[in-house]
Amino acid sequence: MQYISTRGQAEPTDFFGVLMHGLAPDGGLYVPDEWPTLDPALLRRLRSMPYATAAWHVMRPFIHGGSTGDAGDRGISDATLRRLLEEAYASFVHHSVAPLFQTGPDEWLLELYHGPTLAFKDVAMQVLGRMYEHVLAHHDRHSTLVGATSGDTGSAAIEAIRRSTRASIFIMHPRGRTTEVQRRQMTTVQAPNVHNIAIEGTFDDCQRILKALFNDAAFRDEVSLSGVNSINWARVLPQVVYYATAASSLGAPDVEVSFSVPTGNFGDIFAGYVAKQMGVPIKRLVIATNDNDILARFLETGDHVLEGVTPTISPSMDIQVSSNFERLLFDIHDRDPARVRADMQALVDDGRFHVDPARLDGVRELFGAHRADERQTLAAIRDVFDETGFQIDPHTAVGVHAARTDRTEHPDDGTPMVVLGPAHPAKFPAAVERATGVRPALPPHLSDLYDREERLAVLPADVATVRDHIRAKLAG
Repeated sequence: MQYISTRGQAEPTDFFGVLMHGLAPDGGLYVPDEWPTLDPALLRRLRSMPYATAAWHVMRPFIHGGSTGDAGDRGISDATLRRLLEEAYASFVHHSVAPLFQTGPDEWLLELYHGPTLAFKDVAMQVLGRMYEHVLAHHDRHSTLVGATSGDTGSAAIEAIRRSTRASIFIMHPRGRTTEVQRRQMTTVQAPNVHNIAIEGTFDDCQRILKALFNDAAFRDEVSLSGVNSINWARVLPQVVYYATAASSLGAPDVEVSFSVPTGNFGDIFAGYVAKQMGVPIKRLVIATNDNDILARFLETGDHVLEGVTPTISPSMDIQVSSNFERLLFDIHDRDPARVRADMQALVDDGRFHVDPARLDGVRELFGAHRADERQTLAAIRDVFDETGFQIDPHTAVGVHAARTDRTEHPDDGTPMVVLGPAHPAKFPAAVERATGVRPALPPHLSDLYDREERLAVLPADVATVRDHIRAKLAG
């Protein structure tokens, strides 16, 4: 399996190269040069497998490309991959890892928050952290991991790396734009290799700084820079698994399944697109967005236009620049990197680009997009609670609203609709209590979170300042 850049000016690499470099040297994102397929008989068997075993079957072709899986010089054999996955998912409190809960007729919630930090990011990060540690030890190397977070990626990455002896991690978050629970899950970790940076700006500022650091070749080599954001293909890959296991549980390959996905940086829903390319019978992928609805507007008009970021009660989706969307754009342009480069340059220069709506016809057959404002988000939290007694967080509520809207606009013959539940309601207690009248409690292992000491640096949204800060911390 080889990986190519969406911008076409970087040499192809293998999974090891993707894992260690994250962003391609030309500023593009790595994608597989071809899509492997899941045998229908295997897809049918996933429903009876332990989650780690199912993950091994789904992920293996992207790592070994169907070879025998010998480690060679690159470090991840079949046996090692199986061990890393088993260790990663042993950290989840639910034995199913990603269980389904029925919320209505042909409507299901995929619970993705049973990992250590109560968010779907754990599903990938617990794997990624172990891969990093294993590969770095195999090559006797050290690495500097840098990430940007709108709320959940940071804590999941920190939890995955905090015990590493071979990696230091720096996480940027937008100051004052996460919930207190999200912030404290990052800033109260006192491990010496963990560094938190509160950026005076938005999440898009954090992402801009992150990309600039990766595009600085000298700095990247100086500190052995690697990434934990979903710009790293190794972050997206483990998320493909729960689309396959959920679909299998609901009858795939003999039954089609649709998914409604709360969408910010586009990594999670792109994982669904990958599952579709592999042969998982996905009928619809619904982009569920809050007031920051740039992707819904693009799908409707073909105009990708940046606007200001509006703070909402679903802060992990308060994004205008969805980095992973470039991967889908690559396929929209029939994998023509010159077109992608032109669009990305126009976005930098003009804050916008346009795609001929005719090119979007095929995309619209698979993708839908619906927006939930604050009132609709709170209403969805309340409705699910009244109907089931089950509390959901605001991001999940955006997904519920989008799923039900899509069902109304596209009535079908009973295709199961799965809403991805990205976060535990206790991560957003104020909004959930406002909607239901009941404040969700943190689980026991986080019950003292509000009493823990915080440690962070507050920096301006300036690349040079952040770069100097990282250098100083590493030197210290």
